[in-house]
Amino acid sequence: MDMRLLAVFDEVYKTRSVTRAAENLDIPQTSVSLALARMRRQFNDPLFVRTAEGMVPTPHAADLLGPLRQALELLRLATRQQVVFDAGSSSRHFRICMTDVSHLEFLPRLIHRAAQVAPSIHIEVLRIGPDTRRLLENGEADLAVGYMPELEAGFYQQQLFEQGFSCVVRNDHPRVGKRMTLTLFKREKHVAITAPGTGHDLLQQQLKRLGVERRLALSLPTLPGLGNLLAQSDLVATVPERVAQMLVSIAAVKLLAPPFELPAFAIKQHWHERFHLDPANRWLRSMIAEMFLE
Repeated sequence: MDMRLLAVFDEVYKTRSVTRAAENLDIPQTSVSLALARMRRQFNDPLFVRTAEGMVPTPHAADLLGPLRQALELLRLATRQQVVFDAGSSSRHFRICMTDVSHLEFLPRLIHRAAQVAPSIHIEVLRIGPDTRRLLENGEADLAVGYMPELEAGFYQQQLFEQGFSCVVRNDHPRVGKRMTLTLFKREKHVAITAPGTGHDLLQQQLKRLGVERRLALSLPTLPGLGNLLAQSDLVATVPERVAQMLVSIAAVKLLAPPFELPAFAIKQHWHERFHLDPANRWLRSMIAEMFLE
């Protein structure tokens, strides 16, 4: 069995997908299918069965995984062939799970940088949700970026930066001037942003500890459109600092410090241990870290 067959087996096992395996190996999908057919004949076993969850390995494939991965590594060492990701020529399809905050903070710079160093790659953004953990585990997503405490356990992670909260109101707010006081904060009407990754739960917990109750007039499950909403109303929004800075740059609003101490939280990138040494995944993580690590 040659190295390509072993590599195909390994990628299909990791990704549960013929398509993703082909993308990761930079070979045609038909080549992956032919390799699988050849291995099935050699082992007299289906090896992978197509299901709603993807290409699920058979018990025999699970038994083969350890020995075949050892053989693949030995072949790479023996032939001195190290897997290299050539960003400049790759057409790899990357999938990144992001919160709304990450969309606003990361995407513009990430796409600009990728166009310079990897012009043929395709980046697909997936929304953070209950299935994010599964997507990372089975290779349907390469990374998850943002504030995601649910991924703290069981995944590799790298902290990129910390941020706190700021208050945002329209520039010509009739009652809020250059400073947000505790009296104003309690008296004015607020909009709550409940989107994942915005630290909404942290904010709520701290307000409860402080005994401060907001007069909520509106709750929104997403960030887009918030700047325009604030610029045309008297509402107050308490959002992550970088979101506040972005809103100031695109709408007629101003940023004010909260009248009490609020917790900071970390923005991280997360990935599964199965892809920790994957050259393409490592390249993507390093590019993000190069741009955003503080």
